[in-house]
Amino acid sequence: MELKDKTILITGSTDGVGHMVARRLGASGARVLVHGRDATRGKAAVAEIEAIGGKAELLIADLSSLAEVRRLAEAVRARTDRLDILINNAGIGTAGAKRQVSADGYELRFAVNYLAGFLLTSKLLPLLRASAPARIVNVASAGQQAIDFGDVMLTRSYDGVRAYCQSKLAQILFTIDLAQELKGTNVTVNSLHPASYMDTTMVRQAGVTPWSSVEQGADAILNLATSPALEGRSGLYFDGQRESRADAQAYDEKARRQLRALSLDLVGQSPASVTSKELHS
Repeated sequence: MELKDKTILITGSTDGVGHMVARRLGASGARVLVHGRDATRGKAAVAEIEAIGGKAELLIADLSSLAEVRRLAEAVRARTDRLDILINNAGIGTAGAKRQVSADGYELRFAVNYLAGFLLTSKLLPLLRASAPARIVNVASAGQQAIDFGDVMLTRSYDGVRAYCQSKLAQILFTIDLAQELKGTNVTVNSLHPASYMDTTMVRQAGVTPWSSVEQGADAILNLATSPALEGRSGLYFDGQRESRADAQAYDEKARRQLRALSLDLVGQSPASVTSKELHS
């Protein structure tokens, strides 16, 4: 794909694999919208991209707050009249044994890793459609566990690894569901596991010795974002650069409908088939 003058938003791009992807896209001539929570790190990331001749702008938002996700979408629309690629990369790893909640009271990994991307994507879809051909890339994981719709927020039996794996599978269900919605629009959406245990802050905080490079993960993300071979292909899951199969629940239409209804309810867009008492108990 010719990247010169393309506008690309990458969430979580002030550190780790997101930062590497942003640098490489900037070096290829794209206009990169860098997102992060920390202004100091964000300014440093923008300066790095500009130092190699790229164009970058910084957008600050804490994705653990749905209000800030909405403000991020508004900021993107205010900065640009087109969005060629959206890469939902920001996330929280498995570290921490204690259950945490977001600003909105939802289990934190589900909120940040999945729900923030669900809402941001929905808010930016009109811009992506207007910019078609456009692409959406959801950075998920090979670590996947089926969603328990009886206790999505893991209030009864919390485990950080389960929370992470459930949130990552939710991204993949969303990818397949959205691909069907976007048929005929020339906007594609795919998901991937970029690489196993990359040398990132997230992996080190989990106490794991890295055994893949950030460059390897960036290659996989860039493949989905820019490869001509993926033109017109949508609703797919990749393990690295190889097309693969996700957990069986991803291909369960009923589960995808349940997740969509729940997600719309959680972001305040539509009622779901679960009660507020069940969600917050």
